[in-house]
Amino acid sequence: MGVSRLGVMSFRGGAAAGATVILAACAGGGGAAAPAPPAPRAQPIPADTPVVPPVRSDEEPGQIVRPMVYGVDLDTVRAGDFDQGKMWTFEFPPVDYFARTYGFRPDSAWFRKARLGALRIPGCSASFVSPNGLVLTNHHCAREFVTQVQSEGERLLDDGFYAKDLVDERAVQDFEADQLVEILDVTDEVNAAVDAAAPAERADAREQVLDDIEARLTEQRGGEDAGFVVEMVSLYNGGRTSAYVFRRYTQAKLVMAPEVQIGFFGGDPDNFTYPRYNLDFSLFRIYDDAGAPLRPEVWFSIDDEGLEEGDPIFIVGNPGSTSRLQTVAQLEYRRDVGDRYLVQAFRSRMAILDAYIRANPEEAERRDLRNEYFSLSNSEKAYSGQVRGLEDPVVMARRRDTERRFQEAIAADPGLSERYGDLIERMAQVQEDKRAVEDVTGSFVAFGNPYLDSSTIIRALWGTQVLIMQQNAAPPEDVDGMIENLAEVPQMAPELDAALLAARIQDMVDHLGASDAAVQGLLRGRSPMDVGRAAVQGSVLADSSSAVAAARDGSLTPSDPGLQVMIAMLEPFIRYNNTLAEAQSREEEIAADLGRARFAVYGTDVPPDATFSLRVADGVTAGYDYNGTRAPWFTTLYGLYNRHYSHAGEEDWALPGGWVPPPAGFELATPLNFVSTADIIGGNSGSPVLDRELEVVGVVFDGNIESLPGDYIYLPESNRSVAVDVRAILEALDHVYDLDRLVAELRTGRLFATEAEADLARR
Repeated sequence: MGVSRLGVMSFRGGAAAGATVILAACAGGGGAAAPAPPAPRAQPIPADTPVVPPVRSDEEPGQIVRPMVYGVDLDTVRAGDFDQGKMWTFEFPPVDYFARTYGFRPDSAWFRKARLGALRIPGCSASFVSPNGLVLTNHHCAREFVTQVQSEGERLLDDGFYAKDLVDERAVQDFEADQLVEILDVTDEVNAAVDAAAPAERADAREQVLDDIEARLTEQRGGEDAGFVVEMVSLYNGGRTSAYVFRRYTQAKLVMAPEVQIGFFGGDPDNFTYPRYNLDFSLFRIYDDAGAPLRPEVWFSIDDEGLEEGDPIFIVGNPGSTSRLQTVAQLEYRRDVGDRYLVQAFRSRMAILDAYIRANPEEAERRDLRNEYFSLSNSEKAYSGQVRGLEDPVVMARRRDTERRFQEAIAADPGLSERYGDLIERMAQVQEDKRAVEDVTGSFVAFGNPYLDSSTIIRALWGTQVLIMQQNAAPPEDVDGMIENLAEVPQMAPELDAALLAARIQDMVDHLGASDAAVQGLLRGRSPMDVGRAAVQGSVLADSSSAVAAARDGSLTPSDPGLQVMIAMLEPFIRYNNTLAEAQSREEEIAADLGRARFAVYGTDVPPDATFSLRVADGVTAGYDYNGTRAPWFTTLYGLYNRHYSHAGEEDWALPGGWVPPPAGFELATPLNFVSTADIIGGNSGSPVLDRELEVVGVVFDGNIESLPGDYIYLPESNRSVAVDVRAILEALDHVYDLDRLVAELRTGRLFATEAEADLARR
């Protein structure tokens, strides 16, 4: 299940832009440095294990000796060949590597089919699996559309949705499926514009040339009305730049989504674990402008013969974001401050949301709060796993070795050394500057995110800026734009609104201290919950419509209780915002130069970080050692029922009614989930798992718990992608849901309008 990295919310009216917020969702060396030998296998540190500081050797007085960690001398740890991953781009396909590793050399037609059969949908990946526009993805990628199409009295998240006939498929709104149809290298044009600018103006110059190229290419293809979208994709932090041209499909219908209980079987306890027993899939259909099922040029057929252990597989999808090119100093900051405080924020808000859902189940269902909770829970587990990996000295030693080799390669080339030699040191200084505002970072981390903050305080942030702009006689169109931000803040139940505002105030108490002037100005002898309730109950900002009306007619004043809270927060918030905005600007500039330096040293032998753009990841089906035993490479429907009966009466493992008892003819030996060594991250959810012939054998839905450090390092010893086997999908469609028309379409490519037609053809 996926989560994106970082987005930006800007604060204007005297403060610099850049308050960072989380956007919730929803995975070979070369050049100047020789490939490193395999490093000792990294192991997570138990929570209660102290890290021993360096000690002085008695044999050589004054010499610093690193500690032994799990019997490993950290000075001997070396980076692995693929620590920076195997998320290959379609610009630079690894043909020679595939030939060496798997004994076949895919041609341009192979890569073209892999590219055109894959899709990018909101927050996830997907693929065409029939010549009739049928699209396969995950259940968790479809949840918001399942609740979107349900009618009064239906509970489709719980009961599932199954279109028995073609006419029963339900249209979804705000659905976009992007198919990558063209890739253009624009690196030279971008770099020329950047290099011609003064150092302080390079970021703006880069943005301007990217905008110009995007506009030019969009116009050449008939504009967005022609159904094409151009996206500028920076690779290697700007070391290379490509223009991706997408064919965008927006007419879609939901075809099938199973019950959430089977789509998220095992619930939160089993999330990110393996072995798994989860039927996390759903089906959409893309329609053309005339209202008929789309006839795509390329689709992937289904391979229902299955795999063997050790078979090569290829995952084509859109990994969201990785940080494998970040410096060690950046990772240490995340470990100690950035990611750590995010985890704390996720946990406190999850507790609030869970309590509200339990107390108000019907209201929670109406507001789709279970999906919000799923996203928060997924994010919390993901970031917790990343922090645990960053606390592992062996993992960090591997990253230090990668950085050392890179630095040595730069130093060995006078031209590179002159231009890039001080970049890593400069990046380390930026992290120190960020640490200087650690107290306000903890107080305002992810401030303004609708999953983590009160709607009232988010509107108060925009409302404060409206007042400042009105006082400064800003152009009316600018004020209107800010008021639009007020209107777009989602509505929240008052009790939940107040609780989330109280949580933000409690963050300030915890990190700034009770004696801080801003904290005292907020509380004035009251509890955070008292302040939250008073603000929500008394503010026009508690409701979008009243907030917009007040902003427009001038009745929004600094005396509003919601604005009073925001005004009390402003001094530490602006200190946080300005420092982080300035640091972010410097980080981006240094990272861009680091990207160009890395590309100069390694070329395409090292894949770039993920950017939610199309990649192909290779691997083999393989189990792995864990918890003193061995995880099998696949699980079966037998195991699913074992989990159900072994946890009798426990909600997370209770099978839906239609599954118990097993339907007649249901083959319980059918493989259900399987794991491979393919390199994935959030955003890969819904990606097709393909065999060498580009037939679908599964659909990715998760990574194991050991894969969570994959944001910054790929460890193939234990990093596993988890997929639903297509044979389990077919078995369930046939015997549990009795959807013969879909089974026939997936197996034959023929479109049947009704179940009756499919039954007749089957006979």
